[in-house]
Amino acid sequence: MNPSTYAALYGPWQPTRHVPKERPGVAVLAALLWTLTLLSVAWLASLFTIVIVWSAASGAPVGGLVLRVALILVGAAAALTALAFAPGIRRLAVSSRLLLLGALACPVPTVLAIWSWIHVG
Repeated sequence: MNPSTYAALYGPWQPTRHVPKERPGVAVLAALLWTLTLLSVAWLASLFTIVIVWSAASGAPVGGLVLRVALILVGAAAALTALAFAPGIRRLAVSSRLLLLGALACPVPTVLAIWSWIHVG
């Protein structure tokens, strides 16, 4: 294609945008947040598993509880996935994106895990 035709159609050539650089401090904070989140979710999952198994062993219906817990987990994962693929978030560096998503995902399971740890023992 003729360079003048390209310039007339699309404007002058512009170099690609600068890719945001990774920062190790942000990556470490993101790893800490996600570790705390996953440990909290693991504690809650084990607690709910014990409750469901004991309830099923005693003959109590557990379908409603299992369905509610599963829907909450699927809804939270879908919300975080939708946010991760939002255009403004996609422009961030990977470590910054993980830090933002970790900061949004961390508080609820952590508070629930601490609350259940205190009340269950």
